[in-house]
Amino acid sequence: MRTSFGKTSEGAEVEMVFLEKGDLSCGILTYGGVLQNLYVPDSSGFDVDVVLGYENVIDYETRSGRMGAIIGRFANRIAEGRFELDGKTYELSRNRGPDHIHGGNKGFDKRIWNIEGSSESSVTLSLQSADGEEGYPGNMDVRVKYTLGDSGLTMDYLAHSDRDTVCNLTNHSYFNLNGHGNGTVEDHHVMINSDRHTVFGGRSLPTGEIASVEGTPLDLREPRAIGTRMRRYGGFDNNYLLDDIMAAKVKGPKTGIEMDVVTDCPAIQFYTANGLKEMEGKDGARYGKWSGLCLETQYCPDSPNHPEFPSAVLRKGDEYRHRTSYIFNLE
Repeated sequence: MRTSFGKTSEGAEVEMVFLEKGDLSCGILTYGGVLQNLYVPDSSGFDVDVVLGYENVIDYETRSGRMGAIIGRFANRIAEGRFELDGKTYELSRNRGPDHIHGGNKGFDKRIWNIEGSSESSVTLSLQSADGEEGYPGNMDVRVKYTLGDSGLTMDYLAHSDRDTVCNLTNHSYFNLNGHGNGTVEDHHVMINSDRHTVFGGRSLPTGEIASVEGTPLDLREPRAIGTRMRRYGGFDNNYLLDDIMAAKVKGPKTGIEMDVVTDCPAIQFYTANGLKEMEGKDGARYGKWSGLCLETQYCPDSPNHPEFPSAVLRKGDEYRHRTSYIFNLE
């Protein structure tokens, strides 16, 4: 089902597409491809909205967090807003100090996506990104398909370019499995199925070193309540390298809802909303620091400047294709 979600500050119409399958339902916006809500039954059979979001388009335009949005062309940071490809240097927009983050000043999270097709349980959104947009080379065609299954939500990412370029797409949903607006995620139990992380230096940029998580606060190979580590170290904002499609597992103890993250991406960024500002979200909920957690499946931050990382280069005529699923169950 399609319905109006209002208009942007420039008067562009935004639609919401409602998806339903079994006990699950969600709403997808054409603005930013945002996952605006996702209802999952808890251990008592009560439907719980497990993603943070806003009530109207203007809030998505003006407030922080890029909540629920599709991120591109390149998720995460690129140092100094610059990378070299085949001997040519490309200068990108710099929207986080001297660096480029999440696609620039008007990334995919701030664009109106087209509805290519929809059914009761799926919707395909498309976007054309012009050569030179935010400094990136190549005309790029992008499609993202949201499919709601009996047990979870799958996102299929597809992109082509008419020039060699870089591409790194993800979704920036903030999850709270106790229900959005129901406190912080400090009591959540998290498992990240990875024994390696990219070491960060200044401005949260990777140094290029890939290190073991063994003996560090980043070791989440066994499920752990994350609150103590968050309070001690200021929260998580870390990139892990993946060797298996089972990337992560999260549990909200108040609802009993568990979520598995399954992906064919080479890395995952675990972020606990350390910088989220105090604000009002949808349904009158209050959000702020640590109100949700993001599990952004992607390539590594600044990978165009680090040949030691998995390559995010998309060659002309090749296909960028990735799949991530969020699978829900009860303990």
